[in-house]
Amino acid sequence: MALAEAGAPLVILAGGGDLPARVAAAALRSGRPVLILAIEGEAGPSVETFPHHWVKWGELGRLESLTRQHGARDIVLVGKIVNRPSLKTVRLDALAIRSLPKLLGLFSGGDHSVLSVVIRFIEGRGFRVVGPHEIAGDLVAEPGILTDIRPGEKDLVDLDIGFRAAIAIGKLDAGQAAVALNEHIIALEGLEGTDAMIERVRLLREDGKVFERGRAGVVVKCAKPQQDLRIDMPTIGPLTVDRAAAANLAGIGIEAGRVIIVDRDTTLRKAKEAGLFIVARAADDPRDP
Repeated sequence: MALAEAGAPLVILAGGGDLPARVAAAALRSGRPVLILAIEGEAGPSVETFPHHWVKWGELGRLESLTRQHGARDIVLVGKIVNRPSLKTVRLDALAIRSLPKLLGLFSGGDHSVLSVVIRFIEGRGFRVVGPHEIAGDLVAEPGILTDIRPGEKDLVDLDIGFRAAIAIGKLDAGQAAVALNEHIIALEGLEGTDAMIERVRLLREDGKVFERGRAGVVVKCAKPQQDLRIDMPTIGPLTVDRAAAANLAGIGIEAGRVIIVDRDTTLRKAKEAGLFIVARAADDPRDP
């Protein structure tokens, strides 16, 4: 999907975390006028640095009106959503009520269903959904070793195995990450998420069920092959590094161009302090970082 020409207005529908502000700053640097529509109860105070309006779940008419007033066709959906909307709690405006048959998937489907409904609804109103990484390219990493610390030969073997496992469970829509140690998969991500999976590895090592002295093993995270990266790109961040260090892992592997590094400077600094490497590579070419 081709992006709009340089300087075209952009609307950011913002959830929590620092990503909405990072995308807004990148858009402004590129000359694009930005308007943030910050979701009440989700977005943080950092959005107030930029032109913004606070909006509530269910205010679809207001969202559309503000977007058209800004002259924008492109919309970025970015940030954490902690409190999933419910028909019992959301007050629907006139547009939302008229659109209710199309929106029922938001309340009844799984995550993939929810995201598909969101995209179809927005694009059905004449707008275009744009990925945050298409606005702020530094959110994702190019292939390479991102840290001064480099993986050793054993680490490279574990990375290969970890990438294959992460892609395999992604194809099953089961998870995005895996932990490999000594040429074995010792953990696969489920509904608990990546950080909780790594914590499970820490407990396994602490209990002596996985024995290895010193730093060893890697956590690998990839996008699912079928994942729509415009609104559902996987992430790592400082907490991922903290958990990996606590689990005594040697490093982290991510799929280049398809995993967001949240708070990149802090993430890389923490990795350096903990003695961990971070490698970005294409999932289909695992031996070439």
